[in-house]
Amino acid sequence: MLELPPVAQYLTQKAIPFKLFRHIGQVTSLEQAASERGHRPQQVVRSILFRLGEEIYAMVLIAGPAQISWPALRAYLGQSRLTLASEAQVLSVTGYKVGAVSPLGLPNPLRILADKNVFVPEEISIGSGERGTAVILKSEDLQNTLENLEINTFAQD
Repeated sequence: MLELPPVAQYLTQKAIPFKLFRHIGQVTSLEQAASERGHRPQQVVRSILFRLGEEIYAMVLIAGPAQISWPALRAYLGQSRLTLASEAQVLSVTGYKVGAVSPLGLPNPLRILADKNVFVPEEISIGSGERGTAVILKSEDLQNTLENLEINTFAQD
């Protein structure tokens, strides 16, 4: 029996219903990942880590193919500068490798922002903490699980 990925363990401990989906082969695109999961691309939630300053980070959840509006994000955060976190920073801050990042089960509290469109579909999938594996759950359950979640418009028009 395979050990559950970290996010699946977290959801199990919290008694939040989910399905675990393991991709058979390598995932090379968002569209492929969505299709194999029986989802539309908008149902795949990407968790992107931004560096706001020295040891200051925030995670932005964005739906599928949508792109983050950097001006909107900077304005919301009151930051004139921000950068994408490096792969090493992502691993250090989240405990997850790029491609498996999730807002759940983080080692330390982190500011989590979500574009409002993340919660439009009833069912979504997020990173499981393990590459090639996703967690599928109700968007309402994700929203209710994330304490201090900040929801706004962060996607480009």
